[in-house]
Amino acid sequence: MTTTLVPSPIASTPALPADPLMVVRRWPVEWPLMALCSGAAHERWGRWTILARPRGWYTHLGGRSDLAGFDPAPPWVRHLTFGHDPLQDVDRLFGISTGGVRAGEAEHDDPGPPFRGGWIGSFGYELGFSIEPTARVDLVKTPSWPLIELAWCPDALVFDHASGRWWMIGEVEAIVDRLVGDLLPSPIGRGAGSKGLSSTAPTHAAPFQVSPLHSSPGGAAFKQAVTRTLEYIRAGDVFQANIAQQYGCDFRGSTRTLFLRAMRTSGARYGALLESAAGRTIVSMSPELFLQIDGASRRIVTRPIKGTRPMEQDAAALAGSGKDAAELHMIVDLMRNDLGRVCSFGSMRVNEARVIETYPTVHHGVAEVSGTLRPGATMGDVLRATFPPGSVTGAPKVRAMQVIDELEPHPRGAYCGAIGFIDVRGGACLNVGIRTIALTGEREPGRCDAFTYAALTYGAGCGVVADSTPDGELAECEQKTAVLRATLTG
Repeated sequence: MTTTLVPSPIASTPALPADPLMVVRRWPVEWPLMALCSGAAHERWGRWTILARPRGWYTHLGGRSDLAGFDPAPPWVRHLTFGHDPLQDVDRLFGISTGGVRAGEAEHDDPGPPFRGGWIGSFGYELGFSIEPTARVDLVKTPSWPLIELAWCPDALVFDHASGRWWMIGEVEAIVDRLVGDLLPSPIGRGAGSKGLSSTAPTHAAPFQVSPLHSSPGGAAFKQAVTRTLEYIRAGDVFQANIAQQYGCDFRGSTRTLFLRAMRTSGARYGALLESAAGRTIVSMSPELFLQIDGASRRIVTRPIKGTRPMEQDAAALAGSGKDAAELHMIVDLMRNDLGRVCSFGSMRVNEARVIETYPTVHHGVAEVSGTLRPGATMGDVLRATFPPGSVTGAPKVRAMQVIDELEPHPRGAYCGAIGFIDVRGGACLNVGIRTIALTGEREPGRCDAFTYAALTYGAGCGVVADSTPDGELAECEQKTAVLRATLTG
C-alpha cells in the first residue's frame, strides 16, 4: 500500500523575534530540537532556518532499519515494512519521489518556505559502503554512528532571513505558546500583533567544559598517510583523495551553548543542531551545499568546495593557486558525472566553474553544478548516484574511498556525510558534513540539551593531488580546525 505524506498547513507569525538563535536559546530543555540554521543569509544559499520538535525517528544502524518514538503513531507508520536495505527503506519511508510532487502540487511561484513538513537528519559517510561495497577495504572498522538517522517533523518554525518573517508549519501553536508565554495574544500568531519575546526573557543556555583537544592519528602519522596517497597518485591509481584527521576531547554540559557559540564563530551557511533520542548530538558549521532539490522545478544543485586559505591571508593567493583550481575542477567533473546518472539528458550545467568565497575564518574555492532530475527519480536514486559527496572523497570516487578506508584509522560517521531536510513535496537541502562536531554519551536526566559526559569528535581533511606536500596538507587540516578551537574556547 502506498501512503502519501500530506504537506502541513502554514501560517505566518510575528510573535517570535527576528533572531532564530534567540529562539534556540529558549527552546525547552526537555524537548529535543532539530535545527537547520543559516548564519550567513543569502537570497539563494542559506536563506532559511528551520526549528522543529521531532515526532519520531527512523534509524539505520547495525544493518537494521527501525522506527522509534512515535506516540501516537501517524497512520502511515502502520503501512511501512523494511527490507533493511537503507536506501530502499528510505524510499519507502519518504513515500514520494524527488522527481514529482505527490502531495500539495508545489507551485513554481510558491512564496512560502521550502520545508512544509518532512524529515530532518543525517546520512553518515559509511552509507557509501552500502552503495558501493567494493569501496570498503578495512573490514575491522565498524561504524558506531547510524548510516541514516532522520526525525519525522511535520510541524516546524521556519524563518526567512530575506524578509525577517517566521512561518508556522503544521501544529506549532503549543510550541510558540511555550516559547513566548503570556506575551502571545490569541489567536496565536495568525495576523495578530505581539510584543514577542522579551530580550530579558530567561534562557536555557548553560556552560560546557571540554578537555584538551587531541588528534588521531597525529601529525606524523597523518603525513605518512599523505605520502602513501601521493604514491598511489604517481602510480595512476587515483587522481585525488581526501585524507582526514580526527580531533577529539571529552565534553560535559550544554550542546545548545556549544551550537550557539559555533554559529556566532562560523557564520555557517548550513549550520545544524540535531538532538537524537539515543544520546547522539550533531553540531554542524558547514559552509558547503551537497544537494538542493526544488520539488516543483525538479532542479538539483550542488556547490562543491575545494581550496582553503586562512582568513588572514589574501584571497587572491587562493584565486591564483593552480593546485587548488585543479582540485576543484576534478571534483566538478566528478559531480557532473554523479548528477548525470539521475538527471535528464542535456540538462547538466556548470553554472560557476570557480569562485572565491570568504567566510569568518577561511577563504574557499567554490563551484556550482546543476541539472534537472529525470522523471521517476527517487531520493534513494539521487543518494545512490551521488553519495558520499565527491568533494570529501576524491576521483575516481570508488578508488579514492578505498584509499581513505585504508589510511584513516577511524570510521568517519557524521563527518563527510550529509545533514539537512527532505520535504514531503519532493524538495530537499543537504549540506556536506564538514566542520561538523559529533557527540555521543550520557545525557543529563530530563534534558535533551546537555551531557553529563560525551565523547566529542571532529574531522578535518584535505584533497591530496600530485603536487601536494605532507606539510602543506597538515597545515590545511589545522586551518580547518580554527573554527572548532574558537568555538570550544569562546
